[in-house]
Amino acid sequence: MAGFVSHFTNRVDAKGRVSIPAPFRAALAKDGFEGLYCFPSPFQEAVDAGGNGLTAEIQKRLDAFSTLSMEYDALSTALYGASETLKIDRDGRIVLSEMIRNHTGIDGEVTFVGQGFKFQIWEPVRFAKHRDEAMKRALAVLSSGGASGTAAGGAL
Repeated sequence: MAGFVSHFTNRVDAKGRVSIPAPFRAALAKDGFEGLYCFPSPFQEAVDAGGNGLTAEIQKRLDAFSTLSMEYDALSTALYGASETLKIDRDGRIVLSEMIRNHTGIDGEVTFVGQGFKFQIWEPVRFAKHRDEAMKRALAVLSSGGASGTAAGGAL
């Protein structure tokens, strides 16, 4: 089973801290990464976050390009250069950085969304809209037989 599943919404405290959901903290501890690796999602107003599984996936993508190519430069800048490693305190909280707040529009609450090897950090209203759109796209992919699905009904 993949490490980060489900979604959770937590409040941001007066100091700008938020608790990472306990199941996500457990997955990070199992992963062995110290802290929380984060970068602005290139696809939506969310932040991608995780540990060694996420950084391994990034490196796998980068390894497909010459280190002197424009593609490598763009991806390494977006996925490493714009990243942050946040410290998780003993109570399982992180301080939301300016980058996270600016990119996501987060203010009073945060929604953590599991995506298997990584999770995303969202402003809750924006996530609700994204979830609705994602469900429509997922239905279209499954109905068309995409990603090894079956065109006759799209059942998993």
